[in-house]
Amino acid sequence: MDEILNKYPQLNQLNVSRETCLDFEKLISMIIDKNKEINLISKETANNDVIRERHIVDSAQAIEFVNLNSNTTTDLGTGGGFPGIVVGIMIKNKQKDVKMKLYEKSHHKSSFLREVSRKLNLNTEVIQRDVFETTELKSGTIMARAFKPLPKVLELVYKNFSSYQNLILFMGKSGKKNLEETLKNWEFDYEKKKSITSEDSFLLNIKNIKKKN
Repeated sequence: MDEILNKYPQLNQLNVSRETCLDFEKLISMIIDKNKEINLISKETANNDVIRERHIVDSAQAIEFVNLNSNTTTDLGTGGGFPGIVVGIMIKNKQKDVKMKLYEKSHHKSSFLREVSRKLNLNTEVIQRDVFETTELKSGTIMARAFKPLPKVLELVYKNFSSYQNLILFMGKSGKKNLEETLKNWEFDYEKKKSITSEDSFLLNIKNIKKKN
């Protein structure tokens, strides 16, 4: 077995290629370098193994819900590239023609995302803007990881997107309780998928968001 693929055993079930894992490794080294200048991720987690599991593998699992037949996927608050850059790498290596739109308010992080996209030859558009101030948005899949609480993301998609197919959210330890609370005010179809990196976490694939009266 290839030593690069051996670094990503959790992704075996996703049939991730060696080329994809090589791109992930390049991304990790760029993050570690840049993290010395700007705070992309916390200093405590800035080592290869932790980035690999906590950020790369965690982000990569979203690919199962991404609509690869649409021409656009949107990441609502990309930060250091999670999940947008990671999923963008996977889309590139699947040879799908899907543009990844990355919303990131920070100038420094946006510059980093553009640099990574260039070096890894990714089909991305980095939009340095507050997504809450942008309306009439269109997307296939929308994603958000460590961005805003569930009701706030639903409100944003409901108000600011004129069309979309699905919304992928990463839910943490209090996710089950947050979901129950949110369903008092919102209606939507959803599918849950247990996280491959954390016992207590799960992903939500949401469609048909409606506000209750």
